[in-house]
Amino acid sequence: MTALTRGKLAQQCGVNRETVRFYERSGLLPEPARSEGNYCLFDDQAVDRLNFIRKAQTAGFSLDEIRSLLELKFDPASTCGDVSAVVRSKLSGIDSKIQALHTMRESLAVLLDDCPGGEVTSEVCPILESFSIADIEAAV
Repeated sequence: MTALTRGKLAQQCGVNRETVRFYERSGLLPEPARSEGNYCLFDDQAVDRLNFIRKAQTAGFSLDEIRSLLELKFDPASTCGDVSAVVRSKLSGIDSKIQALHTMRESLAVLLDDCPGGEVTSEVCPILESFSIADIEAAV
C-alpha cells in the first residue's frame, strides 16, 4: 500500500489540495488514515477514486450523480443495468439541454437577422424591442 499525503494525492491526480479536502467533506472520498504526526494518509484506492471522480466530471456528471455512481460501483448488489439507467438519464438530460440551446440559437439568429446594426440608435433596436414586448403566450 502506498501512503500519500493530501498534497501528494492532489499532485498525483492533477488537482488542488483544497479539491481533495472538498471531496472528503462531500463524502466522495472516504476519511483517510492518520499518521503518528496526524497527517492524512491516502492509499491507492483513494487515487483510483479521485481519478474516477475527475473522469466522471469530465463526462458531465454532477457531484451528486458521481456519488450515486460510486455507490453503485461499491455495492455488490448493483448491476450494469443500474449503471446504464443512470447514464441513460444523463444522456436524456443532455439531449434536452442541446435542444434548448438549439432553440435559443435559432431565436437569437432570427433577432440578429432583423437588426439593422451599424449606427442605428439602440432606441429602435429590434433585438432590445423584442425583449420588451409582452409575450401573450407566456401570460396565458
